[in-house]
Amino acid sequence: MMDILLRRGGSFVLFVLLQVLVLNNILFYGFINPYLYILFLITLPSNLSRSTFLLIGFIMGLLVDIFSGTPGCHASACVLLCYLIPYLQNLFGPRSDHSSNVQPSFKTYGSGGFMQYAVILVVIHHFFFLLVEDGSLSDILWVLLKTLFSSIFTIMMIWILEMIKSKN
Repeated sequence: MMDILLRRGGSFVLFVLLQVLVLNNILFYGFINPYLYILFLITLPSNLSRSTFLLIGFIMGLLVDIFSGTPGCHASACVLLCYLIPYLQNLFGPRSDHSSNVQPSFKTYGSGGFMQYAVILVVIHHFFFLLVEDGSLSDILWVLLKTLFSSIFTIMMIWILEMIKSKN
């Protein structure tokens, strides 16, 4: 149990540091930015309580906000994401007992099921985050364009990491 907590805690710190130190400094064409840190949230095990999901999402989003200068944008998008995760895990996850410890991945959901699950969550997160960050519906087409391209880039990174992880 302690080994799992240490590994999960290390992954949490690694994803936050990777996001704030590396990925936040990547801006393709002036508007495409990957948000890979949400992969940690997307792959949380299915046996967590809703309040645990929400707390982990809030803390992770808040840490990214603190280091990114986006007060509350990441935190609110992560809380929304973590609110939706259990529903989508039930929809795309294996048809077994969901009280068991199933961690979403290519191995547990199948590559197609996992990517459908991930794409829905990535697009929702990115759209909500970018909408809150923009603060207005007047530039909705710009928000949609940024959502599309940032989502594509993030999804490609998630797919690559899951391919590497499934090979091991």
